[in-house]
Amino acid sequence: MLSQADLNALWLTFKLATVSTLILLVLCLPVAYWLAKSRWRFKFVVEAFVAMPLVLPPTVLGFYLLVLLSPNGIVGGMLATVGVDNLVFSFSGLVLGSCIYSLPFVIQPLQNGFSSIQSRPLEVAATLGASPFQRFYSITLPLLKPGLISASVLGFAHTMGEFGVVLMIGGNIPNETQVVSIAIYDHVESLQYAQAHWLAGTLLVISFVLLLAVYAANKRFRLGVQ
Repeated sequence: MLSQADLNALWLTFKLATVSTLILLVLCLPVAYWLAKSRWRFKFVVEAFVAMPLVLPPTVLGFYLLVLLSPNGIVGGMLATVGVDNLVFSFSGLVLGSCIYSLPFVIQPLQNGFSSIQSRPLEVAATLGASPFQRFYSITLPLLKPGLISASVLGFAHTMGEFGVVLMIGGNIPNETQVVSIAIYDHVESLQYAQAHWLAGTLLVISFVLLLAVYAANKRFRLGVQ
């Protein structure tokens, strides 16, 4: 069975995934729209930068975040001068690292969603006097729904499975930075395979259910459009 420490790790993981996903959705919506619609010739540079976490080893990303955010680092030193607490080995640091690591998993479905939206319905709505907000709320947002669902679930699920980044920048502090992936590693290292099975199995089921929800929702949307 899951111990109290395991339940705490699960709760912290859900909290981290939820906060990170919400932040990413807010930040990625305008960036994804720009990437989908911009004709800037050097847009590929931005796209490559956004996709870096897909190919960069998590420990490498976590190491550089640790260096930058430490009190002696460039970013950490600047934050300290304005009164911001040290982000290393804290939940806030985990959120920052998770947002960077899960960035492409959120921004790419949104970018694909924006790219699939034709300009004709928006132009017709504009000629009928609809404001930019009305066009976004009544036309763009409903058409973007599959991309929003995919971005939300993939960002959430990917954050839940993080290990290298959160270990480097957050360490392994129970009730503060110990997420499920690190708790599983601790159990295996201590030869507590039964506890590791419970946690790993729980994460496996949750991940499958989340992906199942994405495919089911997208299938219903396609059938509804047809």
